[in-house]
Amino acid sequence: MKAISIDKSGDETKLVLGEAPSPDMRPECLRIRVAGAAVNRGDLVQVAGHYPPPPGASEILGLECAGEVVEVADGVTAFAPGDRVMALIPGGGYAEEVVVHAGSVMRVPERLTLNEAAAFPEVFLTVYLNVFMLGNLPDDGAALVHGGGSGIGTAFIQLVKAAGATCIVTAGSEDKCKRCLDLGADVAVNYREGDFVAACKEATGGAGVDVILDSIGGRYLDQNLQSLAVGGRLMLIGLMGGARGELNLGAMLMRRLQILGSTLRARPEAEKAEIVRGFLGRFGDALENGQIGPVVDRVLPLSEAGEAHRVMAASEHFGKLVLAID
Repeated sequence: MKAISIDKSGDETKLVLGEAPSPDMRPECLRIRVAGAAVNRGDLVQVAGHYPPPPGASEILGLECAGEVVEVADGVTAFAPGDRVMALIPGGGYAEEVVVHAGSVMRVPERLTLNEAAAFPEVFLTVYLNVFMLGNLPDDGAALVHGGGSGIGTAFIQLVKAAGATCIVTAGSEDKCKRCLDLGADVAVNYREGDFVAACKEATGGAGVDVILDSIGGRYLDQNLQSLAVGGRLMLIGLMGGARGELNLGAMLMRRLQILGSTLRARPEAEKAEIVRGFLGRFGDALENGQIGPVVDRVLPLSEAGEAHRVMAASEHFGKLVLAID
């Protein structure tokens, strides 16, 4: 099958389209003929050598995809060959075929193309896990995400608003802030110029937000804690701004704050299936009726995976980048 590999003979960041063995079928799994795979920040970190696949997962890049079921393992009854599906995967998406546990698969609504659907699972399930399952955002609460124009950010805006909560975002330009507001955010702060701590306080009558979804890490640690309400939770999912920061333990004690580190990729298949079930139980109707959906910045052919990575690294996109597989 066609697949992208990382050329380590010269420039280790070079992505090459070539041939790779088709993945072996496994119990409780589906084989999907991939139509599209989305690019995530984790793919860039893997190329840089800092985010290896979990044991047993494909070395090929790609954490989510969409396509058509072509083979079903014995005992799997929820899906059949020919079904249009989208899947959360621990690796292997930048290829013509993937094999994935059935519990990590969702049906694609008729209104979505497969390339659009490819941009859905990783970011929406990440937001659901961290903001709702672990973060326990109250229905009348408030939440902040950094990088509102990213795939995670655009999914965050939609889910937080679908839940009826107040949504605050940061973004790196006035244009991205405006697009976040147009998508439904209540407050958007240009982090190059504005003070997101003050914005969180103002939007919540001085209380602070209940949940922060943060992919920045050390650089924002103190400001994040200042932005939280009493009993608030900082959900850490990335370290783009460094892995170290100074922590005021006294403030954490007095205000009963929590910091939770969270990843999705390496979780066991049973946990991922529980996340998918929970997501569909709470937001499945919103997905079907179009209240929530992927925001796709552009679609590039699989052979241009390197260009897609460049665009993401430069933050030139709004929403998701998708690789179309012929």
